[in-house]
Amino acid sequence: MYKTAVIGDYDSIYGFAAVGLEIFPVDGAGEAKTLIRRLADSDYAVIYITEALAAKIPEEIERCQERFLPAVIRIPGVSGNTGEGVQGVRQSVEQAVGADLLFGGAG
Repeated sequence: MYKTAVIGDYDSIYGFAAVGLEIFPVDGAGEAKTLIRRLADSDYAVIYITEALAAKIPEEIERCQERFLPAVIRIPGVSGNTGEGVQGVRQSVEQAVGADLLFGGAG
């Protein structure tokens, strides 16, 4: 059975444990790179990662996006929303359907 992980600073992710998701607090980019590789090669179908942390490891996020699983979803942290999460979803949808659904343009 596939699992769901949440990666980020503790203050941003601890609440996800209450709804049964596995949380992985990390302090820096090096630790996050190692962890996301390990999770991606395991039974994780979805990995939520805070926008701030994802911005520090773009090459690992891209590496995951080239695979069928896991889906890597950027989420806002306690420091606020940077818009990276929405942009990531938008790019994924545009890539999947070949068009920007918000503006109706071709991809």
